[in-house]
Amino acid sequence: MGDQIDALQLKNAFLAGANNLNAKKEWINELNVFPVPDGDTGTNMTMTIMSAAREVAAISAPTLENVAKAMASGSLRGARGNSGVILSQLIRGFTKEIREHADEAGIDNLIMARAFSRAVETAYKAVMKPKEGTILTVAKGMADRITELSVTDEDLITLLEKVVAYGDEVLAKTPEMLPVLKEAGVVDSGGQGLMTVVKGALASLKGEEVVLDLGDQGAAKAEAPVERKSRGEISTADIKFGYCTEFMVNGDHEFTDEEVDSLRAWLGGVGDSIVCFSDENIIKVHVHTNHPGNAFEKGLSMGYLSKMKVDNMRLEHHEVLIEDASRIAEEKKEEAASAAAPEKPEEPAKEYGFISVSAGDGLTEIFRGIGVDYVIEGGQTMNPSTEDILNACDQVNAETIFVLPNNKNIILAANQAKDIIEDKNIIVVPTKTIPQGITAMISFSPDMNPEENLEAMKDASQCVRTGEITYAVRNTTIDGHAIEKDDIMALGDDGLLAVAKEKNQAVLEALKAMVNDESEIITIYYGQDIPEEEAEALATRIRKAYPQVETELQYGGQPIYYYFLSVE
Repeated sequence: MGDQIDALQLKNAFLAGANNLNAKKEWINELNVFPVPDGDTGTNMTMTIMSAAREVAAISAPTLENVAKAMASGSLRGARGNSGVILSQLIRGFTKEIREHADEAGIDNLIMARAFSRAVETAYKAVMKPKEGTILTVAKGMADRITELSVTDEDLITLLEKVVAYGDEVLAKTPEMLPVLKEAGVVDSGGQGLMTVVKGALASLKGEEVVLDLGDQGAAKAEAPVERKSRGEISTADIKFGYCTEFMVNGDHEFTDEEVDSLRAWLGGVGDSIVCFSDENIIKVHVHTNHPGNAFEKGLSMGYLSKMKVDNMRLEHHEVLIEDASRIAEEKKEEAASAAAPEKPEEPAKEYGFISVSAGDGLTEIFRGIGVDYVIEGGQTMNPSTEDILNACDQVNAETIFVLPNNKNIILAANQAKDIIEDKNIIVVPTKTIPQGITAMISFSPDMNPEENLEAMKDASQCVRTGEITYAVRNTTIDGHAIEKDDIMALGDDGLLAVAKEKNQAVLEALKAMVNDESEIITIYYGQDIPEEEAEALATRIRKAYPQVETELQYGGQPIYYYFLSVE
């Protein structure tokens, strides 16, 4: 059936794939449809895979088991941005299959084909609404092709060459699947990133030497760490059943996807708000049900139980102490004063905590002022990784933590962190912009339970219309607009709002599309490159243009984006 790939070859092939992506990340960034200066598909995918590459490179005695495990764990925790999270899920599925055959001499045609297919299956499950013409389509094309060819007598290298060639063919067709790609004249950047990885890996398998550069990839900054605490768990959806039931099933073997899927399906018949996932020989379960005992019995049929918890949600009454709001500022002072001091005894966890992603010093102060406990700096210019969000959750000593991603490209990483965390309730509010995050945070009420707050925060954030003003880094065409390098673009929630030669003109054109008869407040957050007097003059023009609407001006301090606009 052809040659096999041993553990050392797998290690070197993965490192070569990471190297190739790292070398070409800026080229991949250029393929982003919107020609914004923070186009980051290549950067996000590179930082994801390099997180795993560092773990893989540290293995001195490679086996299929330890190489596959390092590939999966490193990419999972390092994943950032949608493209990075999807890449990490592809790696996770691929390595699950490899680990199931870790006691064999190597990876042959059939094992490789199954690994490709499992990678695609895992990644598609991670995305709520998979879109064709993306990295997923390219991965599926290669998986289908290797499945067809795996029963031939060709050696594995020749087989992989044909699979990679077919992947290129699928990638070339992505503009026909997504009109926005065709209009911009580019192939899917995530798909191109994936092909860059597999081509680097194939080159290594064919004999090229790999020299891995493990230098700093420019990780997103987070606040200085304070005391580390335990990690949290998941809270989801509306309450339809009376008892919030949580437990862990501890088995005597590593649970298979089929076992977890079967348990998840069973839970779907007795409740809702289900979270059910495995980590080797443990299954974590969260379900809202009217019969907790039945859920426990089902878990006991698969192993022994631990960390069992049942809350009667119909009787539960959540209260937050009145001094919590005023204590926020005092806690910040204490944290700063004791940063270099020995760790002090851990205080009891408060009921609610908040984490927000921010993109500028002014915006960070705004979030802190409205009650956010921990701010991850990143957002538009550098998407935080799953690991960054995990670390942030460590720092917040609360039973329930709300996470505000404030960028559509961070939501998947936040959800991936949520699925890893234990012993806290982690709720991701799917905010896509900074103004949405600010509105969601203001809408929180300590008088409501977590699920009610999630719905209220989501509803409030969806009532905000957002505009972002930045410049084009290349010539392109979007939504029928011819854009030239250095043009000023106004980006809205659903795409391009306006193109202009001057910043104020772009803002005014954007507001024409955003303001309607029901609008009450316009908020302008000006960036680090805008002088205060220039922002004040713009605000004056807007007040004259929209006298019926209140206009507020705030310093945001965000880089690259001249203005963030909010209309409510």
